[in-house]
Amino acid sequence: MSSVPPKPPDDDSTGTVSEEAVAASSGSIESDSKTIVSAIRPARTSLKEQAAGLPSTPGVYLFKNERGTVLYVGKAQSLKSRVRQYVSGGDGRYQIPALIDRAADVEVLVTGNVKEALLLENELIKQHKPAFNVRLRDDKQYLALRLDESEEWPRVTMVRRFRKDGAQYFGPYTSSVALKSSLSKLRRLFPLRSCSKSTFNDYARRGRPCIEFEMKRCLGPCVGLTDEASYAEQTRGTILFLRGKSRELVDNIEREMHEAAADERFEDAARLRDRIQAVERTIESQQIVTESDVDRDVFALAREGGEVEVQVLHIREGRVIGARGFAFSNVRLDDGDVMASFLGQFYASGGGHAPPREILTSVDFDDDGALASLWRERFDQSVAIRWAQRGGGKRLVEIAERNAALGLATRLAARESVDTALDELEERCRLTARPHRIECYDVSNLQGTLAVASRVSFENGEPVKKEYRRYRIREAEAGDDYGCMREVLDRRLKRVNTEPLPDLLMVDGGRGQVGVVMAALADAALEVEVLGISKERDDDSPSIRVKRGGGLKAERIFRPNRANPIMLAPSSRGMLLLQRVRDESHRFAIEYQRDLRSKVNMTSILEELPGIGPGKRKALLKALGSLRAVRNATVDELLGVPGVSARDAESIRRFFDALTAPEVLAEADGPDEMEGLEGAEGLGGMEEAATEVAPQSDEESARELPDPDGKGSA
Repeated sequence: MSSVPPKPPDDDSTGTVSEEAVAASSGSIESDSKTIVSAIRPARTSLKEQAAGLPSTPGVYLFKNERGTVLYVGKAQSLKSRVRQYVSGGDGRYQIPALIDRAADVEVLVTGNVKEALLLENELIKQHKPAFNVRLRDDKQYLALRLDESEEWPRVTMVRRFRKDGAQYFGPYTSSVALKSSLSKLRRLFPLRSCSKSTFNDYARRGRPCIEFEMKRCLGPCVGLTDEASYAEQTRGTILFLRGKSRELVDNIEREMHEAAADERFEDAARLRDRIQAVERTIESQQIVTESDVDRDVFALAREGGEVEVQVLHIREGRVIGARGFAFSNVRLDDGDVMASFLGQFYASGGGHAPPREILTSVDFDDDGALASLWRERFDQSVAIRWAQRGGGKRLVEIAERNAALGLATRLAARESVDTALDELEERCRLTARPHRIECYDVSNLQGTLAVASRVSFENGEPVKKEYRRYRIREAEAGDDYGCMREVLDRRLKRVNTEPLPDLLMVDGGRGQVGVVMAALADAALEVEVLGISKERDDDSPSIRVKRGGGLKAERIFRPNRANPIMLAPSSRGMLLLQRVRDESHRFAIEYQRDLRSKVNMTSILEELPGIGPGKRKALLKALGSLRAVRNATVDELLGVPGVSARDAESIRRFFDALTAPEVLAEADGPDEMEGLEGAEGLGGMEEAATEVAPQSDEESARELPDPDGKGSA
């Protein structure tokens, strides 16, 4: 995940140090030092006077502006010397004058040693998000594999946290694809069980193994098809494979193969021969970057002004097992401070990925040994941090530097592409300003039922997932696209005080949908740029994308008070951006609709029956006995339920037929043409009816889109 440090805050929030931050830092390690003490200066004096009165002890310092907002958090072996160096001009870094010009106060927190200062610094950066600090905002932990030999029948599982529980951990894996690939190869080579304990016991009671045994990816310990000695041998092979000890592993298997051949167990010998070949093929596919078997993490950065890219290479047993880039913008620190701050936050949690024995960096920095001391205590191992300047280490750093430079160039090129797209939209669509923030709405229904709507938000060409919304349509008819759109917009426009309008409000639809938006804005006495996008009409074509005579349907852009649509080139950057936003809105709506459709096996699906209230729902369940019976009932059987009319019966039968149809999802774009705005204006008195559901934030979930978005709905 790319991470961008926040812009300087504009609010009046204060920079008070919370008790939780101090507790979190001081409680993270065991120490014989004194409790962390806050030394806050009550009276506002000049920075030089404040610096002169600071203690010469280790601690953390916070520069604040006149409103009390924290601008920068740092640590020091001697607070007095460090802060005095800032305010006297002794620190020659280019960003320091800008910091001192804005700072009005300095607050310090005294700690027992520099190691505690490092912990507290990380906690305060997370709490205050200072504008002058680099902040790593990736809360996800790398994936790893876990194997506990103390279990009766050990298995390999995927985890995101390293724990001191006696088990062995292998990783980290920077990509779930890489992890699943390794696990798939592993299960073919060493078929340990993969099931949970409850599943294992279930098959043990049944007396027969699962399909994994038939696929030769499990030895079948649940039903006694292997003994403990054979299983332990497979476990040892698994550990050697994951540790990268390929030569030792192959030697062990070759010895077993010769023993099997000597005992005339030729089938076993052939199986072991095939396993050796598979292991060797796997080893050949890995990139060897060094002859040394030392585990290393290599960090390098590339910079262009305030734009910084940090690249990480994970090297285990001399092979690259993963690489990852981190992006930062508006960075005011020099390269050494960036690297020190990044390393401190990268391994800060202690529960995700432990540092290896050696860390190589592309820049030098001096942290008084705080990082190495902290990691030694936290991870029970010595870690050497080296600035690689020659030899094999230098070559590894150069590889990371090239990748960092490539990542930075790609990001800057993408940003330039987005700027070009926004400029094109502003010019060609006659917008009053560049549409940095775009909201798009889409309505979808399933064969006239289960009408839903979605809102997605993009900022500078990137999705802002925390501002995504999903709507249940309650009042408007499912087939009334204009009514559904108006219902959603009315709810949205009532929230302008807490959710400001975007630069561009976009709808998936043509002139009619644009008219509905304009009518809703007029009733709310609001103004915002509006745009609709839809494909050209071809009534003779059964496809929504391809014309009957061949070729793709052109995209048309509709603007208020304009008779003819705007036609942009299909490959233009502006059109590609609009299509991306529209497609994301459509995907989000369809995903929600599928969630609702999956409720067909739940009683709550009865609440979706059109025109059926609580009384009739109770009557249906009482008369037919179960939801399954209601779902499978014929029209005649439904007519036999008290209170259910012929129209109700046909509606219920049509509803369940649509739900059980094979993935027939109607794209509710509605008609593209609309005579004037009378129809839309007539919807102005509609009562509020949409139910809005906000997705979870990025921090609350580690799954990628659409998984980060919440599944619940009112």
